[in-house]
Amino acid sequence: MDPVVTVTSGLNDWTCRARPGRDPVIFLHGLGVPGAISWITKAPLVASHGYCVFTPTYGWHVFPCWASMRRSAAEVGQIVDRVRASTGAERVHLVGHSSGTTVAAYYLKFVGADRVNAFVAFGSNFRGTTLLGLSRIVRALPGAGRLLVSVCPSCDEILPGSAFLADLAEGGFTVPGPAYTSIVSRLDTVVLPYTSGVIDEPGVSNIVIQDHCPDDRVRHILQAVDPNVTNLILWALAGKVGPMPACLPFRIPGRSIENTTTGTDPIRKIVIIVAGDRATEALD
Repeated sequence: MDPVVTVTSGLNDWTCRARPGRDPVIFLHGLGVPGAISWITKAPLVASHGYCVFTPTYGWHVFPCWASMRRSAAEVGQIVDRVRASTGAERVHLVGHSSGTTVAAYYLKFVGADRVNAFVAFGSNFRGTTLLGLSRIVRALPGAGRLLVSVCPSCDEILPGSAFLADLAEGGFTVPGPAYTSIVSRLDTVVLPYTSGVIDEPGVSNIVIQDHCPDDRVRHILQAVDPNVTNLILWALAGKVGPMPACLPFRIPGRSIENTTTGTDPIRKIVIIVAGDRATEALD
């Protein structure tokens, strides 16, 4: 299947020509959410700064990004080459959210680092997620792993101990050339632990949102609309010149993060992971 690209105003314009100092930006979404939905706020804002912006939907296997991330990385390679050819740019920027960060990191390491200038990740996930211990249940139940691979190969690859993550980590996550920036939230309830998105390697800028902006209480999914994340992306794409952007308060109504990770009810944990802790009020 050819990469799916939804055309919207100012985005995915194959007549767009790259401007000096403004390499094209390709946004890579996470599990199950098409590009047109994932980037409804961030992509137009980045485009307004003079970038050619593309928001492909990739990795189809029942849902977007459910295919093996190795296959998705190959698709990203096709998208990158098409964008380079159409815009006249030698290199592009990659911006990824959630599993999109993992796919991008694999692409850079094994496919096309020489075609990318900057990689900005948020809600980053490079070492996998324990999902509050649910990953151990999947590994322990007879047949559960095979079922998961058949339905959602990338879901299996993102669990700690997978062969995919072992390949990604071997010898380091980064490669020479691209400028790496990883943005994570200490309050993330999907990528657990949140430090899965921290790359302790030379040249990587790791930003914990709450260290930069204590008034930002964002967790995982809503990083896609968080203005502080958007401003950090623009700062990184511009070469990280000058001070980091000012903090804007961004608070999500609901319970404290401490209450989202306590308790033993597995149904509550699943609801928290999928819908956020606000949804657990329906269980009370």
